[in-house]
Amino acid sequence: MVLQNALTVLSTTAMKTSFEALAPAFEREAGYRLAVAFGPSSQLEKRLAEGEAADVAIVTHAGAQDLIARGGGIAGSLADLVRSFIGVCVAKGAPRPDLSSVEAFRNAMLSAKSVALSKPVGGGASGAHMAAVFDRLGIAAAIANKAIYGAGGPSGLVGLIVERGEAEIGIQQMAELMAVPGIDIVGPLPDGVQSVTQFTAFVPSAAREPEAARALIDFLRKPAAKAVIKAKGLDPN
Repeated sequence: MVLQNALTVLSTTAMKTSFEALAPAFEREAGYRLAVAFGPSSQLEKRLAEGEAADVAIVTHAGAQDLIARGGGIAGSLADLVRSFIGVCVAKGAPRPDLSSVEAFRNAMLSAKSVALSKPVGGGASGAHMAAVFDRLGIAAAIANKAIYGAGGPSGLVGLIVERGEAEIGIQQMAELMAVPGIDIVGPLPDGVQSVTQFTAFVPSAAREPEAARALIDFLRKPAAKAVIKAKGLDPN
């Protein structure tokens, strides 16, 4: 089957591995070729607010609500897709930090020689959260001296920095960590410092294929798609 029509999607990087697994099935079912661009939610929300065209957008719930409220999205198209948890990784075979409590996590951060993170401003949702966590734990200054920030998007994943040996510990959304095979995922952050990000899909007002866009959102909410998404490190709604 030759797919003539492209459906453009702007999506949080956390959904990248899910789309890689699910896109062929949707394309066969709907007859549309998916053209997906990934990036940190804050950057995508800014691009959409500035008028970049897309048929489907998947960003934070708050960002989606704000864009729709400002006329950038079709009312009634908003659909919560997945919840994402923040996790910690190390290089393959490296010692694993203790994440059993907030105090253990704090000590691990102080002991680490270097920590890779998303940028606190203009990066992914985890970056701003971790900046607030470090400030609350009283270790912001210590972390600032050894923090290495990912560039964002698929090529700037924190896991890649750890895999290359440029950082001892990495912190990012679990699904983004799972996208890098050359690392060990230690686990999610302790409950006291964890943050759950709700990622939400909607149809932008300038969508060229609004009906097909709704079909994609519906497809991502089917049980079979949810099973794949869960296997990729996200918690489907």
